[in-house]
Amino acid sequence: MGNERVLVINSGSSSIKYQLLEPDSGVITASGLVERIGEDDGRIEHTVDGRTVEHHGPIADHTAGLRLAFRMFADSGHDLTTEAMTAVGHRVVHGGEVFYRPTLLDDHAIATISELSALAPLHNPANVMGIEAVRALLPGIPQVAVFDTAFFHDLPDAAKTYAIDAKVAAAHGIRRYGFHGTSHEYVSGQAAKLLGRAPDEVSQIVFHLGNGASASAIRDGKPVDTTMGLTPLEGLVMGTRTGDLDPGIIPHLMRSANMDIDRIDQLLNRNSGLKGLSGVNDFRELRRLIDSGDRAAQLAYDVYIHRLRRYLGAYLIELGGVDAITFTAGVGENSPDVRADALAGLEKFGIAVDSERNRAKDRSARIISPPDAEVAVLVVPTNEELAIARAAQAVVAELRS
Repeated sequence: MGNERVLVINSGSSSIKYQLLEPDSGVITASGLVERIGEDDGRIEHTVDGRTVEHHGPIADHTAGLRLAFRMFADSGHDLTTEAMTAVGHRVVHGGEVFYRPTLLDDHAIATISELSALAPLHNPANVMGIEAVRALLPGIPQVAVFDTAFFHDLPDAAKTYAIDAKVAAAHGIRRYGFHGTSHEYVSGQAAKLLGRAPDEVSQIVFHLGNGASASAIRDGKPVDTTMGLTPLEGLVMGTRTGDLDPGIIPHLMRSANMDIDRIDQLLNRNSGLKGLSGVNDFRELRRLIDSGDRAAQLAYDVYIHRLRRYLGAYLIELGGVDAITFTAGVGENSPDVRADALAGLEKFGIAVDSERNRAKDRSARIISPPDAEVAVLVVPTNEELAIARAAQAVVAELRS
């Protein structure tokens, strides 16, 4: 494939993140963010060769935003209409039962992704808007969807099944799907590499801790459980999402607070988690509040750590012990306090964090447990864009063969 590149698109409801990179080397040619789509104060931040330029002004829709971004590509010497590009890889959040491997996008596949919007109403419609926008601008380039749920498609039946009426579940696609799968798969593979072993030789727990957060239990390279379920709402405490919740709270709020389902959905997804408890969802701001003596912020942090430890214990039992515990994503990679507190007092289980290694200013993949620890504790930067680019490249290579 030489130096051919893949354009990776991560499309949200009012924003688009993008990267142009070489899948083989991982070298990033350019990256950017289109935000506030549909608003008068739209903004594009475009970085190429270490230089960042910005555009400010109205951005009517996703196609308009990408058209402006493509113009910025051309102005910086990378005209995407003539660039040697293998494919465009799209992050798609929900694949349902239908999609469980990277998929070449055609009219039928796009229509099916749209139909799956009932399972991911905040995400799949935005993903489709990005796909349609790129198809209009680059009609000759293969488009490939990579699904957040794919890595967890084959969870064991006991892990993926909810204990509700089986006919209702079957009729409405209700099962535990899991999310952040592209990150969990990439990071677990990199962790095995760091340990000098093949992925199928390593059992580990991966904590993907960002504004959205999830954990996975991986036995011999294959996931056997994960914290997110039908939607990305289940599991760990997140920036604005509740994580695990007594389902009885929902009818209780409908009856006692006269809240309709849309208000409850907004509450659980947008105004809960760290934000609901402390007023902030940025971990740096939460730490600042804690250091100033804010009791609500301290409680939010304590609840966050409590939930991490609950799943850590559950997954240790489920796996029967692990070779590694791996932290990734914004909080997982950058908060030594979270890593230390999540694993505190577990020396009797062979789990420990070396304070000096944990607090070292190092952005690379690394081991932060003591050299003689029975269980390796790792920090591994995630790179979902590279994983998506390589998956898209593989699909196109198979077409060519």
